[in-house]
Amino acid sequence: MTKITEETEARVVRLDAGAFTEAKAILYRSYKNEPTFKYLFDSTRPGYDQRIRATIRELIELHFTNQQDVIGLALDSHLIAVALIGNSTVRLNLAKKLNWRMRMILTAGFDCTKRYIDYHTQIHNCLPEGEYYELPLLGVDSKYRNLGYGKQLMSALEKICKENPRSSGIALDTGNSRYLDFFKRIGYDTIGNVQLGDLSESVLFKSCH
Repeated sequence: MTKITEETEARVVRLDAGAFTEAKAILYRSYKNEPTFKYLFDSTRPGYDQRIRATIRELIELHFTNQQDVIGLALDSHLIAVALIGNSTVRLNLAKKLNWRMRMILTAGFDCTKRYIDYHTQIHNCLPEGEYYELPLLGVDSKYRNLGYGKQLMSALEKICKENPRSSGIALDTGNSRYLDFFKRIGYDTIGNVQLGDLSESVLFKSCH
C-alpha cells in the first residue's frame, strides 16, 4: 500500500468509457452534499440520492457521447480524482439535446430537469464570447482530499487549455465558499454571480495564455 503524503504525485490519465463506474462514484460522493446540487435537485424531497446519481450518470454519458475529454488522477491503478472538460458549445446546446432531456426527465423529474437547464443557461450568460473550456463536474475522492490532488488536477486541465491555441481559458462555477477560496488562490477570477434560491453561485474564469 502506498503511503499517501502531500508529496505523493498521482498519474494524470485520460479516461474512456471503461472508467464510467469509478468516475460516477467519485463524482457522486463529491456532489451529493454540495449546496448547488441540493438546490437544483431538491434535497428536501424523497429520492434526492437517486436524482443525483441519475444526473451524474447522464452528464458523464453526454460527455463521452460528445467526445469531450474526461481527465483523471490515479495512484497505482486506483482512480482518485476525475474532471469533465468540454468546449464551450456543450453547455450552450444542453437544452437542445432532446434525448438527454427525455432521459433526465424520466430519472430526475421534470421540475429538476427544468431547474438544471435554467441554471446552465444563466451560467452561460455570464461567460465570455469565443472558445474556451468548461468544467461541468470535477471531484477528488474524499479519502484523498487536502493532499494537493485538487491543485494537481487543475494544473493538468490548465495544461490541456494551454495546448489549444484557440482556447482563451477555463470557466467553472461553484456555490461552495471553501472551493471558491481555493479557485481564487490558484488564479481564477469571479466574472459573474447567479442566484439559485438563497444560494449565490460564483462563475469563475482563468486565462491560460
